[in-house]
Amino acid sequence: MRNFSGGVSVITAGVGDERTGATVTSATALSVEPPTMIVNINRTSSTWPVIERHRHFCVNVLSNEQQAIAERFAGSGGAKGVARYEGAEWFRLVSGASALSGALAAIDCEVEEIIERHSHAIILGRVVAIATGAGEPIVYHNGSYGGLLR
Repeated sequence: MRNFSGGVSVITAGVGDERTGATVTSATALSVEPPTMIVNINRTSSTWPVIERHRHFCVNVLSNEQQAIAERFAGSGGAKGVARYEGAEWFRLVSGASALSGALAAIDCEVEEIIERHSHAIILGRVVAIATGAGEPIVYHNGSYGGLLR
């Protein structure tokens, strides 16, 4: 799957000092009506129990200028939990999960259903709010970040 290029998102969950998140390429739309997202999270991730407990998450679609945020939420540099939020501006939408200012999109979701399979949880989220931004997306391929070639 390293040869499959994907858009990069940061999934955020929790409130206050319990906030955490993860960098993923596995966030996608399930349906437009009703608006629903799918996120796949490894059940050994520190993000998984927070999503399960708070029953919300926000899909923050990153721009090519937000690679440092992607790396921080992927665990680069050792940042964990709420420390991953440092160095960026965040706000809340409806669910209480953190939305990234300047993201291409922040898709706020309440957990609708969780399907546990093998090492991962497949999380279906009912979209409750969306904020949009502008810019070019960041792409992840074969262990590296990049932009789109036009």
